[in-house]
Amino acid sequence: MRALKYLVLAGLLGAAVSAQAAPVTYKLDPGHTMVLFSWNHFGYSNPVADFGLGDGTVVFDEQHPAQSSVEVTLPLANLDTHVPALDKHLKEADFFDADKYPTVTFKSTTVQPLGGHKFKVTGDLTVHGVTKSVVLDATLNKVGPHPMTKAQAIGFDATATLKRSDFGVGAYVPNVSDEIKIRITTEGAVPKDDAAK
Repeated sequence: MRALKYLVLAGLLGAAVSAQAAPVTYKLDPGHTMVLFSWNHFGYSNPVADFGLGDGTVVFDEQHPAQSSVEVTLPLANLDTHVPALDKHLKEADFFDADKYPTVTFKSTTVQPLGGHKFKVTGDLTVHGVTKSVVLDATLNKVGPHPMTKAQAIGFDATATLKRSDFGVGAYVPNVSDEIKIRITTEGAVPKDDAAK
């Protein structure tokens, strides 16, 4: 009888560990996401713009983080420099050509855990109809129940540097820098429908 109890207990523990180890899908929150990019303007200043999140999903596997993934869509309609004339210009044909290419997308291809909550996330970035592989240096800030909503939540920051001319957006190089610095901060949560399952 004791052996049967141990067997049942072992089965329950195994089920609990398996449930904990399952990948979790998070919907990114546009209200707590900034996808910032900055450039140098004729050597005088370093303006910053926010792409603004349209849609984003992170699948995070705590036990096997290399099996995690991220996918985001950034509508150029949300582009915000806090200067309306500049917003308009960046969406025109000599830059993003937003009428023809209305979104920027990123889809991860590999996630490499580096230890200490650090990751290298490699993925396909599509801008202006051109897709190139880029690497994000990402830091997992926190994962767990959110104190406000009680939903399972995740948050991370990431940075990258790229050349805009690689994507066919090379107007005014080198006076306006070719190098673009990207900084992302975001958080997301398990959708309520999924959390109830």
